[in-house]
Amino acid sequence: MVDTHDSMIPVISLKADMTDSYAAPLGRSFRDFGFAILCDHGIDAALIEQCWALTAAFFALPEDTKRRYILANGAGQRGYTPFAQEIAKGAKTRDLKEFWHVGREPQMGEMLPDSMPANIWPEEISEFRRCFTALYAAFDRVGAQILSAVALYLGLPAHWFEGPTHQGNSILRLLHYPPLDNGFPAGAVRAAAHEDINLITLLLGAEEAGLQLLRPDGRWLDVQPPQGALVVNIGDMLQRLTNHRLPSTTHRVINPSEQRSGISRYSMPFFLHLRPDFNIDALPQCVDASHPRREPAISAEAYLQQRLREIGLM
Repeated sequence: MVDTHDSMIPVISLKADMTDSYAAPLGRSFRDFGFAILCDHGIDAALIEQCWALTAAFFALPEDTKRRYILANGAGQRGYTPFAQEIAKGAKTRDLKEFWHVGREPQMGEMLPDSMPANIWPEEISEFRRCFTALYAAFDRVGAQILSAVALYLGLPAHWFEGPTHQGNSILRLLHYPPLDNGFPAGAVRAAAHEDINLITLLLGAEEAGLQLLRPDGRWLDVQPPQGALVVNIGDMLQRLTNHRLPSTTHRVINPSEQRSGISRYSMPFFLHLRPDFNIDALPQCVDASHPRREPAISAEAYLQQRLREIGLM
């Protein structure tokens, strides 16, 4: 069943230095929907516009040029992943999308963890590295701000997530859903129903219709943020850490209407991850007699590898 009404998810202002004021409504939105919509996030609009243009320019390159940036045995973690490569866990058809991944760059002489590969960059687009390195840093900053509010909502110190996410294996994904005017395999959709692997996902580009989340009663709810707002959702790692107090909600991107089937759809999700050696175990305040621990502890790296195998990238 699909609920075609406007999203009921509240829009929350992410004003700087006001974490205490938005921690409670943000936490409630995550608790009730697994999603939140945030305005006033502070990411530079001009930078975002330039990144949209560079994203379109990259995906417009010839297929053989894009394929030069496939990282062999890289599980799609950096560089280019071709169309219809990824498959949602349990799905029968591959997603109708292609994407590029940007990872963390070394900072202030600090080496990256061994499990994190170096970035690769397309030689054909001169501003690509500079712009997406800047956007990655902006997402990292806003993500830390959001996690501070989550920590307060959970009764933790505001800085609690700083250690667990230091040198985290976060990924900026540039997504292209190509036009579907030439048809597609039966049952295939732009992104089949799935949950994200990471702590939280910050998404730009959900204004174009198609993103839906699954409500507990089985209805699909359209997610329709205001222009320029961030859509943020809980990932499986935070769900495990909170013993499912904050749910990793199933979501999807459905195919466009016939009138818009010939139009590309772009989005830029930032998958905020824990550092690879962090042990994901339920927080003590999220476990009690009524809410026993639901999953065993596992390292962030081991869990990532497990999930990458499930979605066909390893």
